[in-house]
Amino acid sequence: MSIQRIEPGPRMSQAVVHGDTVYLAGQVAEGASVEAQSAAALQRIDELLAGVGSDKSKLLSVTIYLADIATFAEMNSVWDTWVDGANPPARATVEAKLATPDYFVEFSVIAAI
Repeated sequence: MSIQRIEPGPRMSQAVVHGDTVYLAGQVAEGASVEAQSAAALQRIDELLAGVGSDKSKLLSVTIYLADIATFAEMNSVWDTWVDGANPPARATVEAKLATPDYFVEFSVIAAI
């Protein structure tokens, strides 16, 4: 089975397709709030999924990393308007120290194609 790497860089690819599954790198975005970063990161997820012939209705699993779990409700306010309610993925949300203090949220996605 072939492996396709999308936007490969020196450390990682933004997405990797293997068979009928796509694995996205953790998606972060700039912004002044958890809501702004969540909206921008989810838009980027839409773009990456579309680029391989998938979409959010085909999400299998999402892990969400929050720099501060107290912002759970703010992230969910954006997530709830974005996620396909008829096809919600398995999901976990955890508090974690992210790559820089400028990031408040990161999304790790696995989806079907």
